[in-house]
Amino acid sequence: MKQVRLYQNAPLKINDIFLLDEYGSHHLGKVLRFPQGQDITLFNGDGYNYQATVISVKKRCEVNIVARFENLGESKLTLTLAQGIAKGEKMDFLIQKAVELGVSQIVPIFTQRCVVKLKGEKLKKRTQHWQKIIIGACEQSGRSVVPKLFEPIEFEDFIEQDFGRKFALHHRAKKSLLEFEKTNQATIIIGPEGGLSEVEIELAIQNNAKPLLLGSRVLRTETASLAAIANMQLLWGS
Repeated sequence: MKQVRLYQNAPLKINDIFLLDEYGSHHLGKVLRFPQGQDITLFNGDGYNYQATVISVKKRCEVNIVARFENLGESKLTLTLAQGIAKGEKMDFLIQKAVELGVSQIVPIFTQRCVVKLKGEKLKKRTQHWQKIIIGACEQSGRSVVPKLFEPIEFEDFIEQDFGRKFALHHRAKKSLLEFEKTNQATIIIGPEGGLSEVEIELAIQNNAKPLLLGSRVLRTETASLAAIANMQLLWGS
């Protein structure tokens, strides 16, 4: 049977009898029809996996936490993705794959070429939706640290903040990753469909961001983001 991993937003302790939350109980009992007496893995974002034995699969599933193991799967590179908000399911896909590839933080940014307009309740619901995608990606990929999702922010406000060494993806940049010194903390800045504007590139450079070239071809935003993350992890992380 495939190992089941579930996120629980609560303290977890060895020898505790623990009630899974509503989502976890439904997924385990109704969707998977998981048998009593089998083990699952829980995590809460503290970097550990918790082995738990299922002792009841009624309306609220009950488990006994029997062991704790440090999860050593995190990258040595603290990597932030500052992503121009893309249309439709592209943003969902980007967030999911960025988590699988090991990013530490995700900052959705409103840029000049963003066509997605989010305000008020719609913005709140979309942010909650993205948070669920992050948790699901952690469950799937075996991570026990949940990447931080920042509230969506305007590009001009984001670029002035300190997120470590910043790299702005730009198809007319001159330097590739191989030409930069290794770092243990980096931020990838990328626009939505259409990329960052010339004004935003200049503003990024003024705030110490380095223009970064991924290759000789012009990539879509979802391709460029994931290629940059994968390359940085290969060179500087895990």
